[in-house]
Amino acid sequence: MDLGQIGLCLFVAALGSAVATPFVSWLARSLGVVDQPNERKVSQRDNMPLLGGLAVATGTALGLGSALAMSGTAAVGEVRFEGFLIGALLLLVLGIVDDRSGLSARPKLVVQILAALVAVNFGFRIEEFREPLSGVEYVLPVWLQWGITTLWIVAVTNAMNLVDGLDGEAAGIGCIIAITLSVICWQIDQHVGVVLGVALVGALIGFLPFNFPPAKIFLGDTGALFIGYALSLLAIQGYIGGHRKAAILTFAVPILALAVPLLDTGSSIVRRMRSGRPILDADNLHLHHRLLASEGSQRGAVLSLYFLTACFCIIALSFSRLRGYVAIAFFGAVVLLTVRLLWNMGALHGELRSGDVAETESESETGGSVQGPVDDDVASEGGRG
Repeated sequence: MDLGQIGLCLFVAALGSAVATPFVSWLARSLGVVDQPNERKVSQRDNMPLLGGLAVATGTALGLGSALAMSGTAAVGEVRFEGFLIGALLLLVLGIVDDRSGLSARPKLVVQILAALVAVNFGFRIEEFREPLSGVEYVLPVWLQWGITTLWIVAVTNAMNLVDGLDGEAAGIGCIIAITLSVICWQIDQHVGVVLGVALVGALIGFLPFNFPPAKIFLGDTGALFIGYALSLLAIQGYIGGHRKAAILTFAVPILALAVPLLDTGSSIVRRMRSGRPILDADNLHLHHRLLASEGSQRGAVLSLYFLTACFCIIALSFSRLRGYVAIAFFGAVVLLTVRLLWNMGALHGELRSGDVAETESESETGGSVQGPVDDDVASEGGRG
């Protein structure tokens, strides 16, 4: 793809998403697929439509279609796009049902695994690993390829669902990450990744004006799962291309780009284990809750999360150019600083400070537009931004 084709794909996806969003909002209200405020949620706004992910998916599909029509992507690329669309359709149906009726963790996890297996079967697969010190390359057994890739897709999909707690949070973070991974795929000649990434970026740009605080429509699980799934496959394309370019620590680049959702998920697990609670127990101690308490408004908290995501993405772009022991040392320093950041933010602590709790409750009482459902399990947490 040249820059003109990228620009047209971006425009088509953004326009398609923007045009579809008002219709999806009307459809959600007509079908009664709206958020249900209760005492366990921060958002107390009535009749807020869900299903925003349908608009994002529509824009992404139109962007992909325009790109394929212009570039005539090779057969292998077309096969992978088919796999993405089939898996995404499974998750969209899952999200619609969950937004409408609510589902427990187990059926959601089963469908997520099924969607991941579809993608792996169509070629989205981590097949090789390069040992960072010696540079020795290992071809993974087929069963391990399937297992690792499936685990990655499910993990990233759920991570994006968990960070969907504030107006515009998942959509904005997803857009920043998609831009970063698209640039990385462009640098390493991964055309499938570029097309998928640009289409997703355009769709999110078209949706964000309706979702940025104060939101007029929520992504719902429909959107959070779709975005997470697309990003997981985009990251795999970046990993494959980086590996073929013989980059050291190629696994670190997509992890750094996806650092915010992955760190939020990881710190939640650590926090619950340290406090002796089951890791599937939900809580209101995610990064967005911490930032809401410190910033005092959902817009300030969301912008802080955008900034944090952009910082990690810039590090990822820089890291993709490093080689040898410099890359290893740099990655180690990033890990140490990240742990320190999480500790300072209290993300590893078992509770909010009393002052933070008071601020959060004050925001809720004033009818702020922050979402953050505290459901009965991790797989049901989020999905309302």
